[in-house]
Order: sequence, then structure tokens, then C-alpha cells
Amino acid sequence: MDLFIHPTAIVVLGFVVSCAAVFATDRFAMPKDVRDRTEKSVERRPYLDPIARVIVVALIFAAFFAISWRPYYATQATISFFVIFTGISRAKFAFIREPLVFSDIALVADVFKYKEIFYATRLNVLFWVVALSYVFGASGLYMWLEPDLLPAKGALLWVFVMIGAALSPWLLLFNKAMNAWIYKATSKLVGKPHVKKSTLRFGTFTSVVLNFILWLGLKREEVVHQISAKVSAALHDLWLHSEHPTAPLIVVWQSESFIDLRHFGADVALPNLDSLRSKAAQWGRMTNVFEGGYTLRTEFAVLSGLLPENVHVDASFPYLRASHYKDVVWPQKLKRAGWLTHFIHPYDKTFFMRHKAMPELGFDQMMMLEDFDHDPKRDGTYVSDQTLTTAVLEKIEQSSGKTFMFVASMANHGPWDPSRCPGLTDPVAVYTSLLQDADSALGRLADHLETLERPVWLLFYGDHAPLLKSFADPFPDPRTDYLIVPLGQAKRGGHQPVAAQEEAPWNLLERVLHFAGLKQEVKA
Repeated sequence: MDLFIHPTAIVVLGFVVSCAAVFATDRFAMPKDVRDRTEKSVERRPYLDPIARVIVVALIFAAFFAISWRPYYATQATISFFVIFTGISRAKFAFIREPLVFSDIALVADVFKYKEIFYATRLNVLFWVVALSYVFGASGLYMWLEPDLLPAKGALLWVFVMIGAALSPWLLLFNKAMNAWIYKATSKLVGKPHVKKSTLRFGTFTSVVLNFILWLGLKREEVVHQISAKVSAALHDLWLHSEHPTAPLIVVWQSESFIDLRHFGADVALPNLDSLRSKAAQWGRMTNVFEGGYTLRTEFAVLSGLLPENVHVDASFPYLRASHYKDVVWPQKLKRAGWLTHFIHPYDKTFFMRHKAMPELGFDQMMMLEDFDHDPKRDGTYVSDQTLTTAVLEKIEQSSGKTFMFVASMANHGPWDPSRCPGLTDPVAVYTSLLQDADSALGRLADHLETLERPVWLLFYGDHAPLLKSFADPFPDPRTDYLIVPLGQAKRGGHQPVAAQEEAPWNLLERVLHFAGLKQEVKA
């Protein structure tokens, strides 16, 4: 009987209870039907998977025990910690069909800074009062009511010993020699990164930790070398040149949340999209693997020409380590070939770390929100596509050399509340109205490009399906729409309409350069 009241026994029992609670609740990070579908393709390690989870639970339990020396508090705090991560993962999945990934931690500050864009407006004063009351209130009660187990003799030494024991495993991740060993072991355990499978095998927070270890230890120089080798083997050396006497212009327009709702039986007029499809060298549906968010993934796929598996664990947030891919992305190749490169996006330059990533990827000039005369109270939440079009056309008029211009719009981003379009209250009606505005801006852009005395190629596509739950939840088909159109002097007489063709985002720029005659294969 004394065994069960011994301080060591209480600590061990608290840890066991923590593990049991974590294992029992981790599965709620994803809906049951998703778990069942994912389970069919999961290769579990019957012994290693649970051991990995127990180790991570032990590290968190040790951290809470180190700051309190109270086993009941450590147990409660550990369970709460993991349950909160699981709850966040489930909430995220409800929005964009993806559980929490390690790179989401890098976006925490942005969630609070840009509440509306993350649909986090519920993180208001009441939320913080409840959350902080629980965290500090519960902690305070434990500190008051639960006696600590700190030895009376050498108390300060024991405090440092316990803190050291709790922190040292995390600090070892940043030791070069240990990191290499831990990365190798983790890589063998996790295998090919797959967020749903990883979450199912290890639970949310352990999955986050393991994938962070992979991200931290990945030798990107080797990855980039392998990518370069594959590209060279497949396409030889790429040289971008012009066959025209006048400087070519390539305009890429990434339209926020743009998808042709007529695919799903909706009644919406998109005459300019239809007109350009009839003139296109290629058009159709663009494959996508997620719904309602993470524009940067599509953006990077188009700019880089790289498949998600090419960039390994960086795929979830490629701009965190954008510099490692600067030698293989299209803007940098164009820049080296003497092209002017512009990136235009009417939103905060720090969002998704674009202010650091885009120069690394090869953009000479950037035009961001601060360069627009935009007052949200006067002009609405986001810069309109018409205003953006005006800015783009001005930039085009100022450029005379070979120019590559990448434009990322914002006007059609959710939420689609009544304040967005006067007289409309239904989110679908608001979205449809904004969709038609985007089509109108597209027509205006194309009409102007058509008049230019230079070869022009326009690539237009929607970055992802909208998070429009009142229309569909989930979206029946996450593929968006794209088109590649020759305009100006690039327009060829006697053009015959072509049939729709499905395409992946990482192939789009290569297709543009192919049609424009700007890519030449040089045999090694």
C-alpha cells in the first residue's frame, strides 16, 4: 500500500494517466471517416510508433513537472496541452481538410494579426478571458492546493537538474552531430512525409515534433542537387531566349479562390473567361490537393515547377527556407537570362514571409499592400481586382524589356459576409458577385494586353477552391481553372479552339514557355 503513496509512484502514475489520456484523445484530430480511409494505406510500426509517442509525452510531462514539482499538476497540464493541439488540428481540418502540421506553428503570430483571413474572429476578448482564466486559474489552484515534491535538501540544485533534464533533449536537436543521428532515425520511422498518415500514427503533437525534426535536419543542398540532376536529365540545360524582335511579356495572374461554379451547376456569368478559353493555347482544370487555404503552396508550385515530393517536408511552408530553392525556380532562371521580374500582391508583405522569400526566388521588384492607396473602411477589406489591374497595367507600360510579372490577387478571399457586397447577405451570392468582378477585371487586363506591340502570354488560374461551406462542405471537386492565352504579337491567325486539358500547377510555367517558344533544349 505504501508503494502507491510514494512520491515516485505518484509521478509514475501521473505519467501513465497522461499517456492513456493522450492516446485516447489523439484520434479525434481527424473525423472517423477520414481516419478509416487513411488507415487502409498506413504502414504502422507496432512497437516504434507508440514508443515515439510515449517519448514526446514524457518530454512534455517532464517540462510541466520541472516548473512545478507537482505530479497532479503535471498530469493535468500535459493532458490539456495535447488535447488543445488535437482540438486545433480538428478545427483546422474542418476548414481545409488537413490536420495540423509543424509549419503551422510559424503562422501562429499571423493568426492573431490577420484574424479575418484565418477565420479566427472568434479569438476575441471573451475567448482570451476564458482561455487565460483556465490556464492561469487552474495552474494557480494547483500551486496553492497541491504540495510540491521538491526535496528540502539541495532544493535549488534539484530545480536546475530537473529543468536540465526536461530541456536537454530539445537542445540536442540543435547539436550538429546529434541532429544528424536523430534526423536519420526519425526519417526511417516516419518515412515519406504525409500529414494525415503521420497524424494517425503518432497523434497531432508527436507528428508535429517528428516533422519538425525532419525539417530541421533535412540537408536541402542534397535535395536541390537531386532536383537539379533530375531537371537536367529530363530537359537538359534550359536557356530562355526570345525568337521575336520585340521583348516578350509573360503575365501570371493567380486569382484568389477562383473557381468556375458552373462546374457544379451554379448560375454565374463569366463571359471573359469563356472568351479567353476560346483563344487559349491550353486551358482546363488545374489539379489541387487542398481546399480553402494555403495559397503559398500553389504559388510556389507554379513558380518553382517542383512537385510537393520534390521539396520533401518543406512542401507545407516552402517560404521558410526559400533560399535553398533559388537556383531551380523559374523567376531566378528568367532573371539570369536577362528578364525583368516583378511580384505584385496587394496584401501585407510579411504574410507568408513573402518579403524575404520573393527576392530569394528571383524577383527584382515587389509591389505590396503599402504601395496601394487602400483604406479598408473606404475601399473594403481587400484591394479590388479592378484596382489591382490598374496597377498591373501601369507597371506593364513602364517595362520595355523582357518581362515576367507574377500577380496574386486578394479580392475574392473570404469570409464572404454581407459587408463585402452591399445588398447581398448570402455568402454564395457574395462570392458569386466577387467572382464576376474577377472575370470583369480579367477581361480588362486581356483587352489591354491584346493591344500591345509585343508578344504577350497570359497565364490565369485559381489558387484553390473557396472555403464556401454554405455552397459545399467539402467542395465536390477541388480542381480550379486555368488558361494559357497568346495575346498581342503572340496571337496567331487562324487559331482553332482546343479541348480542355487537366494540368498540375507545377507544369504551368513550363507550358507557357513551351508555347511561347522561349525554352530551348540544349543537348549535353
